[in-house]
Amino acid sequence: MHLGILTGGGDVPGLNSAIKAVVNEAFARGWSVTGFRRGWAGPVETDPLDLEATAQFRQELTPASVRSINRSGGTVLHSSRTRPSRIKEANLPPHVKKKSPHADAGYVDATEHVLAVLEALKIDVLIAIGGDDTLSYAAELHERGAPTMCIPKTMDNDVFGTDYCIGFSTCVTRSVEMIANLRTPAGSHERFLIVEMFGRNCGMTALAAGYLADADRTLIAEVPFELERLAELMTADRRANPSNYAVCVVSEGAMVAGERIIEKGEADAYGHKKLGGIGERVGVGLKELTGTNMMIQNLGYLLRSGPPDAVDLIVAKNFGTMAVQLIADGHTGLMMSIRDGHYATQPANISTQGEHRVNIGGVYDVENYRPKITRVEGTTMYLR
Repeated sequence: MHLGILTGGGDVPGLNSAIKAVVNEAFARGWSVTGFRRGWAGPVETDPLDLEATAQFRQELTPASVRSINRSGGTVLHSSRTRPSRIKEANLPPHVKKKSPHADAGYVDATEHVLAVLEALKIDVLIAIGGDDTLSYAAELHERGAPTMCIPKTMDNDVFGTDYCIGFSTCVTRSVEMIANLRTPAGSHERFLIVEMFGRNCGMTALAAGYLADADRTLIAEVPFELERLAELMTADRRANPSNYAVCVVSEGAMVAGERIIEKGEADAYGHKKLGGIGERVGVGLKELTGTNMMIQNLGYLLRSGPPDAVDLIVAKNFGTMAVQLIADGHTGLMMSIRDGHYATQPANISTQGEHRVNIGGVYDVENYRPKITRVEGTTMYLR
């Protein structure tokens, strides 16, 4: 059996642990593993008629080569936001012959090329590790006849069909630590502390960080907020604090009621522009309304850097191991998942069947902009 593996989208701590688990479990069965470099760009950049000339886009993986990779964050295979089914024609390598016009002018679908690459390399099953964008394309490949398996990862914990995604625990752990540290200068200068975090459409990371760090207010992507109301709440919070400061955690996808989400730059292959700036918008708005000085901190990429915590190590390792075990049992077209505290599987295309968002009615106070667990019993471990 020859397995392929790739990591797509934003990197998170735990990816290397999953890669290592796949390789070790495969080699224990006498199988081989080829890693595609830079996510879906790997097979796109590979020439099926001249594999040797494009060998730099692939990497042979062995137990020796992955021995210590789980000790660090990121992904040794590197990543990208390439979407083979929608690539700008001008960005295609010249060797891509099999392609179809896309509905969007100037774009093409290179899926036929990707299928030809997998066939040329004699890859029996491709394991894709990523968020809903990466996994939705893996499911498309499976439907087109190339067996795939999916492993969910995303700091936002927002892939539909699983209670947990690789990267979430480390992100929240780092957030809580950094918010605690940022209290020192905020208190010393008696300011409002505005902490912006990742969270495009799902506010789970901000919600969990605000809940565990005991932030005064938490703004999430799912609930637009009124600046005037926030100013009243934060002023009262600051007054009630013996150190005369207050903390507000903001999801990057949050927005002021009546305004649009703050985004910039050109959209990627999946139609997403970069988010960021809502922390500054909140800080400036609160300053104008209250006169209180601000300390604004965007945690950004710090939350996806460095080694994984124990939760992301064990989940990633078990997801990788489970994927190979299932392949050995003759199964493909599945996504690894955790449901009700147990390791389980879902159809590969489950990520396209719905959305994972914050359970507003159960874990968030929309009037006071803060986490509020209506009832702990029956709530999932990760506040689903």
